[in-house]
Amino acid sequence: MTTMRKEKAEIKFLDVSDLEVQFRVPRRGGFFYQKSAALKAVDGISFSMTRGETLGLVGESGCGKSTTGRAVLQLLRPSRGRVIFDEEPIHEFWKKKGQKWVWDQRLRDLRRRMQMIFQDPFASLNPRMTVESILAEPLRNFDVIRGVERREKIQHLLTTVGMDPRCMRRYPHEFSGGQRQRIGIARALALGPEFIVADEPISALDVSIQAQIMNLLSELRENLGLTLLFIAHDLAAIRHVSDRIAVMYLGRIVELASSQTIVNRPQHPYTQALLSAVPVPDPKQEQSRQRTVLSGEIPSPINPPTGCPFHTRCPLCEDRCRREIPVMRTIETGHQVACHLVS
Repeated sequence: MTTMRKEKAEIKFLDVSDLEVQFRVPRRGGFFYQKSAALKAVDGISFSMTRGETLGLVGESGCGKSTTGRAVLQLLRPSRGRVIFDEEPIHEFWKKKGQKWVWDQRLRDLRRRMQMIFQDPFASLNPRMTVESILAEPLRNFDVIRGVERREKIQHLLTTVGMDPRCMRRYPHEFSGGQRQRIGIARALALGPEFIVADEPISALDVSIQAQIMNLLSELRENLGLTLLFIAHDLAAIRHVSDRIAVMYLGRIVELASSQTIVNRPQHPYTQALLSAVPVPDPKQEQSRQRTVLSGEIPSPINPPTGCPFHTRCPLCEDRCRREIPVMRTIETGHQVACHLVS
């Protein structure tokens, strides 16, 4: 019985393979004309998740984290690659209508099972709608429940995220940032999803409120059996809620391992630099430890460097790093690194 449960738990619930997202952006080519350039926001990343798992996706601003989350949910159509959600190839659920690509009905039907919590809790809520209308909208779009049952469902959603149901006649501007984010979480839960992408849900909040939102997401994951892709740029925060962590740099995943392994035995120089930036609560240890300070800025994805994308800032860079792009290699069970210097 134990073996059967283990095998069932290891079945891939989400499988992302060679995912790439390109944008065409105008670039000035002279005094009188412009030419289009390709911006690779996501450059061929692969990862998988099991049911009930929380995967943390961490990296600097502009590295492609949010684009990855949107492409996984097919809010953006990937330029290349596969996204398999519960054995459904959702990257194929598009059809061309004129000059545009639109969702197929099959993808709309799966929307109830996949939801997103957006980064800005104020911009993602319609200021002209009450909380009741905001939470009723997904229920109305999918014609789930009506009348009194819908109202009871909305009250239950607000209670679930720790808010008073009596506030549902109020508007978003009447709430604090943390309360607005709770409303956004309640909206994501309205249709009973199995998979949620949380796109930096704590970055716009105060530190004390961040802890409350993270604890809430952890409780919801345990109580509702959610599978969670948690996107953040704060490695100190993300390690407390994630089973595994994927470190992303310039559109690529450079290291992927369990949270404990990433914190205790980081292998990629970029991961080591991120961890060295996390403050230590012990003043003596904080003064004595050595920090890895990265020089320069993250390169432009329009004109990425040759070889390893991190070599322009890496303190351990060698000639090979400037010439060859490192491939993701498994150095031990469950630990993958894309670096020439890791054996």
